[in-house]
Amino acid sequence: MSSTSTSPTPVAPWPDGAATPLGEEQAALMDQWWRAANYLSVGQIYLKDNPLLREPLQREHIKARLLGHWGTTPGLNFLYAHANRAITDRGLHAMFVTGPGHGGPGLVASTYLEGTYSEIYPNVSEDLHGLKRLFTQFSFPGGIPSHVAPETPGSIHEGGELGYALSHAYGAMFDNPEQIAFTVVGDGEAESGPLATSWHSNKFLNPHTDGVVLPILHLNGYKIANPTVLARIGDEQLGDLMRGYGHEPIFFTAGFDDEDRVSVHQRFAAVLDEALDAIADIKRRAAEAAEAGERIERPAWPMIVFRTPKGWTGPKEIDGKKAEGSWRSHQVPLANARDTDEHLHDLDQWLRSYRPEELFDEDGRIRPEIRGLAPAPELRMSANPSTNGGEVLTALRLPDFRDYAVDVPSPGGSVSEPTRVLGTWLRDVITDNPHNFRIFGPDETASNRLQAVYDVTAKQWNAEYVPDDADDPMAPEGRVMEMLSEHQCEGWLEGYLLTGRHGLFNSYEAFIHIIDSMVNQHAKWLKVTNEIEWRRPIASLNYLLSSHVWRQDHNGFSHQDPGFIDHMVNKKAEIVRVYLPPDANTLLSTFDHCLRSRQYVNVVVAGKQPNPNWLTMDEAVTHCTRGLGIWDWAGTEVEGTDPDVVLACAGDIPTIEVLAAAKILREEVPDLKVRVVNVVDLMRLQDETEHPHGLSQKAFEGIFGEDIPVVFAYHGYPWLIHRLAYRHDRHSRVHVRGYKEEGTTTTPFDMLMRNDTDRFHLVMDVIDRVDELGTRFASLRQRMEDERIRARAYAYAHGEDLPEVSQWQWDDNADLADPSAGTIASPATATTGGDNE
Repeated sequence: MSSTSTSPTPVAPWPDGAATPLGEEQAALMDQWWRAANYLSVGQIYLKDNPLLREPLQREHIKARLLGHWGTTPGLNFLYAHANRAITDRGLHAMFVTGPGHGGPGLVASTYLEGTYSEIYPNVSEDLHGLKRLFTQFSFPGGIPSHVAPETPGSIHEGGELGYALSHAYGAMFDNPEQIAFTVVGDGEAESGPLATSWHSNKFLNPHTDGVVLPILHLNGYKIANPTVLARIGDEQLGDLMRGYGHEPIFFTAGFDDEDRVSVHQRFAAVLDEALDAIADIKRRAAEAAEAGERIERPAWPMIVFRTPKGWTGPKEIDGKKAEGSWRSHQVPLANARDTDEHLHDLDQWLRSYRPEELFDEDGRIRPEIRGLAPAPELRMSANPSTNGGEVLTALRLPDFRDYAVDVPSPGGSVSEPTRVLGTWLRDVITDNPHNFRIFGPDETASNRLQAVYDVTAKQWNAEYVPDDADDPMAPEGRVMEMLSEHQCEGWLEGYLLTGRHGLFNSYEAFIHIIDSMVNQHAKWLKVTNEIEWRRPIASLNYLLSSHVWRQDHNGFSHQDPGFIDHMVNKKAEIVRVYLPPDANTLLSTFDHCLRSRQYVNVVVAGKQPNPNWLTMDEAVTHCTRGLGIWDWAGTEVEGTDPDVVLACAGDIPTIEVLAAAKILREEVPDLKVRVVNVVDLMRLQDETEHPHGLSQKAFEGIFGEDIPVVFAYHGYPWLIHRLAYRHDRHSRVHVRGYKEEGTTTTPFDMLMRNDTDRFHLVMDVIDRVDELGTRFASLRQRMEDERIRARAYAYAHGEDLPEVSQWQWDDNADLADPSAGTIASPATATTGGDNE
């Protein structure tokens, strides 16, 4: 095993050398930028006309509905201005990740001041007309959202849901050694579980081959209506907390007295320079260690604690109550500015306090000396190509998945662990793409049988090592990212994808739900960027869900939940794809497609236990291309006549049960014409008007018949199939069996029986739904009931399934000694282990 991938990440020299201390003249100029950004931010929240107050402010100049967030915005504007100064002084390649994403007006204002906004949106020009449009469009029908949304240049993190700023930033910095992410963490956001966990990301960052994250904890004291925890524990405890996380905190406090504003800028510039000097030293020492072939020790990365009042520079009091420095400034402090003379007057005074006449010329353009503070065009954070990931995306070099095919001499004639087979292909994907592909997962890559990847790479790890770790593939640089936090892995992967790279998330099926809301936000991001011309398509977000519901019998009810699929199909049809490959060859074909795709969320569910292989590679490619198909070899229908019943399946274990039921019917009811249909692409069941992969009514009836019964065995919750096919299933003839929340610690087949998805129950369903069978084959139906009773009794007596179930195979003459599988265990005999197996 190699401890790293095939070649080291190419690394350019990190900009070095301390910046010149900030002089009074430049500090005063920076204060003008900050005032301009604050003015533009307040204007966006309130105004629809009179953008530079060149006439008395009237009620009709104010929007009818006031939406937005002021409280965090002035702090973000201040930090953005200082980040720009550092970029210019040091030649940094930087991005600005905004944890409190509801500070949207600030980021829009800063990108407008840099000129990027008008370049992308020429109708928001740098003049009076453009200012009016800038203000009117904010939180306005037909305009832009109030968050740091995809419409905002330079954004990779909306922040609509709090908690993921650091995870996204670190994901963006992996394999990005020349970049730095100035990452603002709101103190309300810092109370969320994902954010608390993400401070540990510094144990996974390689200071030589990865970029830099500079966390800035923005403590303005309050969230919506309450104080924040970290603002109320004191600097000593807070410093201990940050040092415990592995950071070296640098504290800064401003805005609580009458200190001269020039001095405030000078003091913070010194703090930021201290942090950046420390970073430059860390990068230098890492480069020297790498050149000498020495181990790169984990440094204590700097972070900044940035204390300011909430609503800084806003009204001190409103209606006799404290506003600046209070939770009352969180959203729209003067909510009645359109309705009352008092609030209108206060808004007028607030806007004029920034002295816009000193900041903009007669034509409404920002004065050139202020505009000159923006970095060179190619260094602007709002124009960083990595923040528009599709611009820097390089297609993966994918080995031909056909070369990894398992031999299938006949349907069911060999056995493989599908994810183990996939792992051999992913091993070579890593080899061929050593700098832009990573696998993410919560401590389950080996458990999900992908361990072949460790032949060529390590798990990236830069924390402490102990002697026993020599047996575990960990190194400061690796292609596998594991931490026992689904939130963290999801955030890392999203940041990696959004900045133009590729990846895969593998997880136990039941626990992927932990990131439901995160994938919600990512799917919404993709949906919006599909409608934004300048946003380039990024690589798809790919999930491999294994250790799934039907093979978590040993771990019990807590590990049994296939509902992530239901959650995902709620998203827009142009974004979501769901695949249920029934064997190893179809899994290979499916993942080759997924890793080539763009702008999707691909959900792939596949088992890791030994399962029969049904299709040769050529057959698998054809089947996956169609998305579903009739398996002629499994059915008994007669060409040119309608079948009597359709047995359909989606998912690897339901496929086995459907085939076992079809075999029973073939033997017991030889005159019955049975059609067997397997579905790989779940979205094929929808109508063509509802999903790009959907079938026309004619095509659906060509597969499932027009008025014949369909018995459908499905991997997940059965009602989802009804929901997907409802336009096609006009006569409610599709009867679905699946997981119905009946689980426990038991045997694999008993799990199926508990949910009525076993082969015997499927045969009973056919007898019940084919009219002419009901009375003629009552005895067979009774025998099927008896078989279920016998199977349960055997399991309860012996702790394993009946031999005729556990050793069942489609082809009684098949030789299942497949060396590629590493085992000849039957598909119904789950290889069990500890809780992580």
